[in-house]
Amino acid sequence: MSIDATGAARFGKVAVLLGGTAAEREISLKSGKAVLDALLRSGVDAHPLDPDAEILNRLSADAFDRAFIVLHGRGGEDGQIQGALETVGLPYTGSGVLGSALGMDKYRCKLLWAGCGLPTADFVLLRGAEDLSAAADLGFPLMIKPVHEGSSIGMARVEGRDELERAWRSAADFDSLVLAERWIQGAEYTCAILGREALPLIRLETPNAFYDFEAKYRADSTRYHCPCDLSEDEESRLQGLALEAFEAAGASGWGRVDFMVDGDGRPFLLEINTVPGMTDHSLVPMAARVAGIDFDTLAWRILETSL
Repeated sequence: MSIDATGAARFGKVAVLLGGTAAEREISLKSGKAVLDALLRSGVDAHPLDPDAEILNRLSADAFDRAFIVLHGRGGEDGQIQGALETVGLPYTGSGVLGSALGMDKYRCKLLWAGCGLPTADFVLLRGAEDLSAAADLGFPLMIKPVHEGSSIGMARVEGRDELERAWRSAADFDSLVLAERWIQGAEYTCAILGREALPLIRLETPNAFYDFEAKYRADSTRYHCPCDLSEDEESRLQGLALEAFEAAGASGWGRVDFMVDGDGRPFLLEINTVPGMTDHSLVPMAARVAGIDFDTLAWRILETSL
């Protein structure tokens, strides 16, 4: 697909919402800057906007026609900003209120998948210390993660009961709700979704215990395999699962689905990202490049989801 700069006028004045107040603010600023530059290169009348309590008044006062949401984490990826924009009738990119809220809530998203018969690892919700025994009954090792955080913030692999309590307390610093999930030994994959199309899978490889914040944003040792070396039929099967999981949660427009595949070839869904990273080193742009979609075209196509 080629970009027709003369067609940029149909978008009107675009607010690129970036930054925010979540723990992922710095990553959102980088993603937003990359998106803003791409839209400007394509002739879009795009402007950066870092949301605050006056965001709706600012959008109205400056006569914006739509919003490109590049806010990661709570307040931007969980349905809050989507609901606010719905209230004032301003079109925006990506998932709506329901899909955003479910995608951000790892616990309820897994409940929904389980109810739909989609494969996801066994899990226990940790509301307090009284739930630690039920988590231990899943067997070790376990993955501990805050329910409402992204970028692997607050996550830890634990090998025993003592580590479990420490990891729970650490994760609880980020969120009152914490998820304990049975550890899946195998390969980790991610599937980027654009419209109703699943892009090529990426297999993630890290020497760390798991694909944590360090592996995602700082380490030089993380390897990304795209093509992912699966057979065409197997990749197609997993892409279909990712699309089914994405749509079951009410997500739409664009995003990413993460999952593990164990040694027996069985997939286990991990989580959805409805506003994934958008720097030129992020996973969605990486998969798009393999599909023949450059970064500027990717940003353009995501903006089209607001039409």
